[in-house]
Amino acid sequence: MELIAVLHNIRSLHNVGSMFRTADGAGFQKIYLTGYTPAPTDIFGKVRPEIAKTALGAEKSVSWEKSKDLGRLIADLKKQGFLILALEQARNSIPYDKLKLPRNVKTVLIVGNEVRGMAPGILGKCDKILEIPMRGEKESLNVSVAFGIAAYALRR
Repeated sequence: MELIAVLHNIRSLHNVGSMFRTADGAGFQKIYLTGYTPAPTDIFGKVRPEIAKTALGAEKSVSWEKSKDLGRLIADLKKQGFLILALEQARNSIPYDKLKLPRNVKTVLIVGNEVRGMAPGILGKCDKILEIPMRGEKESLNVSVAFGIAAYALRR
């Protein structure tokens, strides 16, 4: 199964590093960094220590690429045969554990901004929207924790 992650408008460098580490552990082949999501290195090629601290080297073992236009990226990945999944609480989302995937389907998992999530226009381009049901008083999980839950669920 080919797995790709898209981290869109993630502001926390620690969250980015954590998701690199999780992507490595779950066997993702690539991460696209879109919007203002920071890369593991700055424009001068200098390592960002906050990402390196939480990624623990996964930023070197998981292929990554910056992409300016998330809409175009989604269209390109669909043309390559990928199923596009967003992780977001939305009207038409389904619990992540209810998703039934065919074997060996090429899959993209998109996560969005820690506070605002993803814009409706982006969600409309996705094949399915997944959510993690919340049982307590809080409405959501930290984005890197939510990514980890969904990433490993896709491996089932």
